[in-house]
Amino acid sequence: MSNLRIISKEPADPVTSASSRLALLASLNCDGRHGLALIAAVAVLLLPLAGGAELAGWLRWSRPGLADGQWWRLAGAHIVHLDARHALLNAAGLALLWALFARSFRPRQWILAVLLIIAAVDAGLWYFSPRVQWYVGASALLHGVFSCGAVAMIRGGERLGWVALVVFAAKIAWEQWQGPLPLSEGPVITDSHLYGAAGGVVAGLLLRPRRERIY
Repeated sequence: MSNLRIISKEPADPVTSASSRLALLASLNCDGRHGLALIAAVAVLLLPLAGGAELAGWLRWSRPGLADGQWWRLAGAHIVHLDARHALLNAAGLALLWALFARSFRPRQWILAVLLIIAAVDAGLWYFSPRVQWYVGASALLHGVFSCGAVAMIRGGERLGWVALVVFAAKIAWEQWQGPLPLSEGPVITDSHLYGAAGGVVAGLLLRPRRERIY
């Protein structure tokens, strides 16, 4: 008669499980206030969808509108989108960049960086892209966040930052030479990506990155 062995599995330690979850959130920069800030940032990109085309038309970057003194469009254009898919893609991009770079600078520094990137995009479109009559979306801003984060990595002595920046520069150059990347949907103003990336590099050079990193 064979003997049966019963192997009992010890229950997981709740403290260890909680610590593991917190460590995972921290590695993605989604712990504590960083997590709440990410939720707020994503909401800023998605909530304007509730206003529909009317709100998007009121906030979008418009050359005739700006010429008439409608300055709110300089900021509003970066939080409204062509449609829900456009907004969701940018929200996903924001979450990815957040996981990579949220702790590269302090919150106040990131606010300054975002303002500088937005200013670079707005000024670039106005002065150097006279054919552009209107613009919406956060993609140019996200391009700036990426280049800013890559510069922070380089300044922190991380070689991967150089790789990221070179590949990113090649992507921008392709867009300037050949137009939008394959699979891009909707009208893509590639000049805005260039201006955003340039603004991000300037911001990354002007601001001092944080020394402490958790990943």
